[in-house]
Amino acid sequence: MIEATGLTKRYGSKTAVDGVSFTVRPGIVTGFLGPNGAGKSTTMRLIVGLDRPSAGTVTVNGRSYASLHAPLHEVGVLLDAKAVHTGRSALNHLLALAATHGIPRRRVDEVIGLTGLESVASKRVGGFSLGMGQRLGIAAALLGDPATLILDEPVNGLDPEGVIWVRNLAKFLAGEGRTVFLSSHLMSEMAQTADHIIVLGRGRVIADSPVADIIAMAKGNSVTVRTPDAARFATLLGERRATVTNSEPNKLSVTGLDAAQIGELAAGAGVVLHELSPVAASLEDAYLALTQDEVEYHAGGAAPTLEGVAR
Repeated sequence: MIEATGLTKRYGSKTAVDGVSFTVRPGIVTGFLGPNGAGKSTTMRLIVGLDRPSAGTVTVNGRSYASLHAPLHEVGVLLDAKAVHTGRSALNHLLALAATHGIPRRRVDEVIGLTGLESVASKRVGGFSLGMGQRLGIAAALLGDPATLILDEPVNGLDPEGVIWVRNLAKFLAGEGRTVFLSSHLMSEMAQTADHIIVLGRGRVIADSPVADIIAMAKGNSVTVRTPDAARFATLLGERRATVTNSEPNKLSVTGLDAAQIGELAAGAGVVLHELSPVAASLEDAYLALTQDEVEYHAGGAAPTLEGVAR
């Protein structure tokens, strides 16, 4: 379990993390989201003692990371896959880490096999692709068979097979009762992997809930309607106080009525429908709605809004 209480980090006049409190519980996958500059990486660094908090506390299984006698056995960490001696082979890198904790060679071989590094284990890390570097970082995090995993962007650079592998691995480890805390910018992947989500915005927690509850915050359920009589039907829908947008000819996006109500209205009015499809809100919709006022670095000078998300 990871527990943060009033966790704060300032760099001069800049407050990167501002009074953050949360609990990452064992047995579930907890996702960590937020715009660039929200304080995610700083928070992870504070958890593992790479930065000292300006105020507040953070513990892993009831103790600060700095007080752990054998951290590799208790916390597996991937923060920067490039933080490896590029002249070493993957095998020698893992053997060097293992030697610091008395971890046997057979465990090194196990994590090499688990992460699919057998064919490149003897090659220098400096020649690794981004994806292979990520696999090596995950292997190092798993080396001590820890009860807690902290993984920052673990699927970065991985191919689709690798992304699925990380997803299944995270779920498997959580299923064993471990604490799994991971960040990702891939909303679709996080929606399939995480059970619980913590969202940061400008250094503060703006959401801390199960994935289903986060998605429900979006309130973005709509119905896609295709009809050759779009103009007339849009008027009829408006009379029923539905909100209608027309993004392309013969296509309507409707909120305020469900698919059954829309179908009954069309049947009663003699409107031919070519499509009637409910569109549920996604984690991405919810994330954009939550963070639209928390984005520090805007693309094109404007933050995206929920209404502006194309469906």
